[in-house]
Amino acid sequence: MKPLDLIYQSARANPRHIILSEGRDPRVCDAALRLSSEGLARITLLDGPDLPGITSLCPAEAPDLVELSVHWHRMRASRGMTAERALDEMRDPIRQAAMRVRLGHADGTVGGAVATTADTVRAALQIIGKSPDAGIVSSFFLMLSCKSSSEIKGGMIFADCGLVIEPDATELAAIARSAAQSCRQILRETPRVALLSFSTAGSADHPSLHRIREALRLIRETDPELEIDGELQFDAALDDAIRAKKAPGSRLTGRPNVFVFPDLASGNIGYKIAQRLGGMNAIGPILQGLAKPANDLSRGCSVDDIVAAAAITAVQAQRLAETAAPPASNDQQLTV
Repeated sequence: MKPLDLIYQSARANPRHIILSEGRDPRVCDAALRLSSEGLARITLLDGPDLPGITSLCPAEAPDLVELSVHWHRMRASRGMTAERALDEMRDPIRQAAMRVRLGHADGTVGGAVATTADTVRAALQIIGKSPDAGIVSSFFLMLSCKSSSEIKGGMIFADCGLVIEPDATELAAIARSAAQSCRQILRETPRVALLSFSTAGSADHPSLHRIREALRLIRETDPELEIDGELQFDAALDDAIRAKKAPGSRLTGRPNVFVFPDLASGNIGYKIAQRLGGMNAIGPILQGLAKPANDLSRGCSVDDIVAAAAITAVQAQRLAETAAPPASNDQQLTV
């Protein structure tokens, strides 16, 4: 079964409640109808029209607006938040959607078809907060290679291609761990992780390589069962024969399904090359490391993109439902 079909099958098996926060956009409305009619999720649409099978809610006129604003005021009072400002900010659909997820009124939220990534991610960080088990909130793209002409088929995780600009060794290790967990959650595969670079197994030396090697050491120390290796050039990571020559001591037992880039520049460039020249379908950025699911969209997204992102959000919610710890607000610096 194709990876996206498997995701849709999983979403249908136990539909979760997802908030789409930008109901004024026709693409979001069309996606809401598809998600509902295909049984992928139960949908609440903020600022949208009345649609069959979908709960519509005007954020500025929500009956529990004051209650939501009281929670927001308590969370941010130490940082100068006033009750009046909290009430005004809770009228914003992106923030209100995140607060409803935090309080358990919904299982996840998707936005960003209209709002900027900075606004969408900031609301998720400040209101939903980082999972206590994650070192940092980061992102990944689900890369799908499913064309009949594709030499390599299946799904892959590319991280971080959308959020953290220049992670240090500890942050890079956290991104790799989260990406491995995303592979388990979304692809339902045992992760095989490659830490990418311009060097393979010490073939070059440069200060920028030190943090990759340190990240690998940290991961192997804390998660010795995770199948991971680095630093690896992309060809050595992807191709077993090349890896056998360049890194004969590699612990990878096959082609990686998780590729961790050393920084945002290489990750963003890499996924776009794979998408535009390689013909892969890129879904994301999908956030990882949050206490509860909230995901961003590209402002150029299609209806299909929104449906896929919401289905992935629903699957994330399924996987986290039993184990999610209480959320805590987080002020990780936005690097978007």
